[in-house]
Amino acid sequence: MPFRKFSLSLTQGTSMLDNILSLLWVLVCVLVIIALAYLFTKYVAGKGAGFLGPGGGSDRFKVLARLSLGREQSLVLVQAGERYFLLGVASAGVSLVSELSREEAQALYQSPSDPGVTPPSFSEALRTVLKQKKPR
Repeated sequence: MPFRKFSLSLTQGTSMLDNILSLLWVLVCVLVIIALAYLFTKYVAGKGAGFLGPGGGSDRFKVLARLSLGREQSLVLVQAGERYFLLGVASAGVSLVSELSREEAQALYQSPSDPGVTPPSFSEALRTVLKQKKPR
């Protein structure tokens, strides 16, 4: 009889250890997924900026600025060599709104008050939002 009690408690201890190891494995997997998602978004933001927003392109063609006007409508300022174009982009196609001079284009995509300002990184923006959030 005493042997049965011992074997029963030994089995319970093993199952508890299995549960703890399973929980740790799930936590490690979640952390790996979060880290991979973060690295992937940094990669996409760095490499595919022309796809997703301003800053993309090559030496000859660059998207300088983008303004969303609606669900599938936007204005895009494009530099093609030494020429600048303001394009209307919609689901139906792309149309030329205006050709701009260099000075007009620079006035549109550079802030006159502080031209050297760059947008904050994701981590800086998150820190700012978390600091502003009031404790409950």
